[in-house]
Amino acid sequence: MKNSIYFPSISDINTAAETIKNVSAVTPLSANLRYSKTFDATILLKREDLQQVRSYKIRGAYNKISSLTSEESQKGVVCASAGNHAQGVALSCKLLEIKGTIFMPTPTPNQKLEQVKMFGEEFIEIKLVGDTFDDAYEASMEECERLNKTFIHPFNDKKVIEGQATVGLEILNQTDTPIDYVFVPVGGGGLSAGLSTVFKALSPNTKIIGVEPEGAPSMSVSIKNNKNTTIDKIEKFVDGAAVKRVGDLTFPICKQNLDAMITVPEGKICQTILELYNKDAIVVEPAGALSLAALDFYAEEIKGKTVVCVVSGSNNDITRTAEIKERALLYRNLKHYFIVKFPQRAGALKEFVVDILGPNDDITHFEYTKKTNRENGAAVVGIELKSANDLEPLIAKMKERNFYGDYLNNSPDLFRFLI
Repeated sequence: MKNSIYFPSISDINTAAETIKNVSAVTPLSANLRYSKTFDATILLKREDLQQVRSYKIRGAYNKISSLTSEESQKGVVCASAGNHAQGVALSCKLLEIKGTIFMPTPTPNQKLEQVKMFGEEFIEIKLVGDTFDDAYEASMEECERLNKTFIHPFNDKKVIEGQATVGLEILNQTDTPIDYVFVPVGGGGLSAGLSTVFKALSPNTKIIGVEPEGAPSMSVSIKNNKNTTIDKIEKFVDGAAVKRVGDLTFPICKQNLDAMITVPEGKICQTILELYNKDAIVVEPAGALSLAALDFYAEEIKGKTVVCVVSGSNNDITRTAEIKERALLYRNLKHYFIVKFPQRAGALKEFVVDILGPNDDITHFEYTKKTNRENGAAVVGIELKSANDLEPLIAKMKERNFYGDYLNNSPDLFRFLI
């Protein structure tokens, strides 16, 4: 304890490692040749995506649930989650033969529901409540109070933090080479708080870089404000790391231990997901790509260094593939949306395709309604380019021939309404 603030001890973390050793896999710490060559560094991936539940969440969930008293175990546990935490709790309940109730938002994809059912079997009950995680969370807390059950928090819990900290112990046990940097994804802060505690105690020269999605910078804002700060509105795309408020337990630990926080654009995260799949045959969820997506922003600093990136999970819903590709193309300035004014005459569309578009440009979206009482009919057109340098010549040709109406990429509200 320091100034009444909780800091996990190495002794407690070692105890957690012993508790979970037959449940949590010792995941590989493997060199990635492509990233190592790109950054002229030794890039090691800590593959938590290879856990049985395909994320590190089993560590904290099992460590917490196994610590319950017999009376608490008999009453059962409750959690609220739309993703990895639910799977960790479900498997823990089955292994420890403890009844669990898992509250999930009603729109949760069937794939996630089926995974939770598979891991928990007859030991868990899923309750679908409301439209958002917050709705599910409120319902779970009501059940805890009404039935005096134990709530298993995804990050703001001492035993959960100690369980997640075992990732750090494993990394240090898996290499004799001094580690210069660790990049770790940050959501509520359970993993980053635990892992950073291990490194500050056992490898103090290692720099720990926390990585958040740009649309949900809760830890970054809190550290800047010097107090745990709730963000009113967040981008939920990186669902495994998008929280409005980090843990009251995890915040002071991260504030003291993290050497830096960085936020990464969601489009960059999507680009990383696609590259990992296409070039390395690694499937990751958006949160799992965070640490690798941050490397470009540290390219000069990490040159010649030994760097560990924690790949936190691989529970990616295949139905999101189209959105991931779209966001990646938008980030790379290869996908552009326009309002195009087509003259109301025969041959206008052909002129646009033949004379304005480049030979490598591809129309990927087209919405048009002919207006017979107007000289020009507006269409929403999506165009995919081969090179970002082709954008300005394209716009110039559209303006020269009076086809240009508006550019939608820079108008997010209009973009979301029309696309």
